[in-house]
Amino acid sequence: MTRLPLLILLTVTLLGCEPQPAQQQAQQAPSQQQQPVTQPPLLVTKQAFELEHFTTESGVSISPVRVGWEAYGTLNEDKSNVILITHFFSGSSHAAGKYTPEDAAAGYWDAIIGPGKAIDTNTFYVISVDTLANANVFDPNVITTGPATINPATGKPYGLSFPVVTIGDFVEVQKALLDSLGIDSLHAVMGASMGSFQAIEWASRYPERVKRLIPVIGSAYMDAWAAVRLERWAYPIKTDPNWHNGDYYEKGQPEQGLITALSYIIQDAVHPNGFNLRYPAPATDQAPHTDILAPFSAWQQLREHAALRARVQDANHILYLVRASQLFRAGMGDDWQQALSQIKAKTLFLPAAGDQLLLPQMSRHSADVMQAQGKNVDYAEIPGDWGHLDGVVGIGAVAELITEFLN
Repeated sequence: MTRLPLLILLTVTLLGCEPQPAQQQAQQAPSQQQQPVTQPPLLVTKQAFELEHFTTESGVSISPVRVGWEAYGTLNEDKSNVILITHFFSGSSHAAGKYTPEDAAAGYWDAIIGPGKAIDTNTFYVISVDTLANANVFDPNVITTGPATINPATGKPYGLSFPVVTIGDFVEVQKALLDSLGIDSLHAVMGASMGSFQAIEWASRYPERVKRLIPVIGSAYMDAWAAVRLERWAYPIKTDPNWHNGDYYEKGQPEQGLITALSYIIQDAVHPNGFNLRYPAPATDQAPHTDILAPFSAWQQLREHAALRARVQDANHILYLVRASQLFRAGMGDDWQQALSQIKAKTLFLPAAGDQLLLPQMSRHSADVMQAQGKNVDYAEIPGDWGHLDGVVGIGAVAELITEFLN
């Protein structure tokens, strides 16, 4: 199986990254045809971290817990140059670089992480960690403990006996890793989407340890509208007859439910402008005009793209990440605004202007609350046609802003 990270796989297929037609290339100015000087890829190694025991916020102990992590750059002597990158729902710790020079694509934020880039690995030591219940559990480059993991007590996968895990649990596992490395201060914490939840939780839970906070395409809370939208992702899995209430590992994945769920996830992450650029219009299909059962090409292609991701993702893991995201509010208590008041980090909110999943006004509201509390908060929007996905594929548009903020 290819080592191409799943979100990059999605990006390549979704954005239609085919070479331009020769005629179109010929019409470009000579300066546009010049290829930039390319640097050798940043090569990285996946490492494993294990906790003998971990107790979740729900009070359930998991033994052991294993997660993967990656690092880019060099840790300085006083360990003060660390930037933690917290990943999004369908992502992993592969934020930058390649595992081998032959890999088809680099990590999802390679545009801003590396030597001389916005997050300069000549200066910073950048760490990223796979979450518990990572969606890509069957990717050989992902290490995670979740429902698909063998429970040592039974010799079978946990399934739904795995405890509900929260954004706070993800943070605590990351903290345990950093503690094991002797790192007690973070120059910055930065993450996109579900990663923004983790970044905000870090800054509110451990304010003395976080100097800068960059939530990208995210928010300090989930409201009812967003939580119900995510329930659409869980529903096709739970209603697939092959799901068997989560006990399907000996029988095989609830494939149709999983593919449908991933289809919704892909569509919800893209603004209609970008979606319509990639998928054919209904008017181009002849069969649906005369056959009520005939599918539209756009839906068929969307499911094909979802099926690519389904090869290494697990249905139960999707359910657990949905629940972790639905439950999020800063501080994981009754008052997320009070939790924000604990933050001491200089903060930069970076929503995507066209985001229709975690709406920009959610970031704006989070920033406004912090500004009213007297916090040092900046706000800027990422431009683009791809909506929520602009927080990944369009992050280069705010690279200079990130550089200035970090320095």
